Amino acid sequence: MKGVLQLQERRPSSCAPYPSRLPPRCAPTCAPTCTPAITLPWKKPEGPKVTKRLYFTNTAGGIVWRSNFNVQEWKPALAVAGLIPDAGPDGNYESAREHGMHALRHFYASVLLDAGESIQAVSQYLGHTDPALTLRVYAHIMPSSQERTRKAVDHVFLKVADRNR
Repeated sequence: MKGVLQLQERRPSSCAPYPSRLPPRCAPTCAPTCTPAITLPWKKPEGPKVTKRLYFTNTAGGIVWRSNFNVQEWKPALAVAGLIPDAGPDGNYESAREHGMHALRHFYASVLLDAGESIQAVSQYLGHTDPALTLRVYAHIMPSSQERTRKAVDHVFLKVADRNR
């Protein structure tokens, strides 16, 4: 079986706002210039070669492989935090999709949506080319808008009542 590498298509402006509480030295850039460029076939092995700069690199300056990151950094961090059991005698952690590093993406989207960020903005930050994809994936975690709607209508009526006094 032949392995296939594929860069994920992203919107040109998929850079998310950087939290102000984190030190500036941790801030990623939207257009990395100090990271290496890599050339890979696009979408399929015989696809056209496309060169992109990496946002994150391993200690040797190469690709961060998801599987290596999961085993070497992510799972040990989850175990230290007490979120998953320690590695077994063989050094392996329990395999569970919900504990993979992709969960970070879902956590980030969930936090933004719970805080009331728009689907359009979350879609842009995640690099989705279509907000409908973001809505399909995350609609189940959208906070209920009933209380927000109630407050919005109350606010309008209070403003009108205040003007008529």
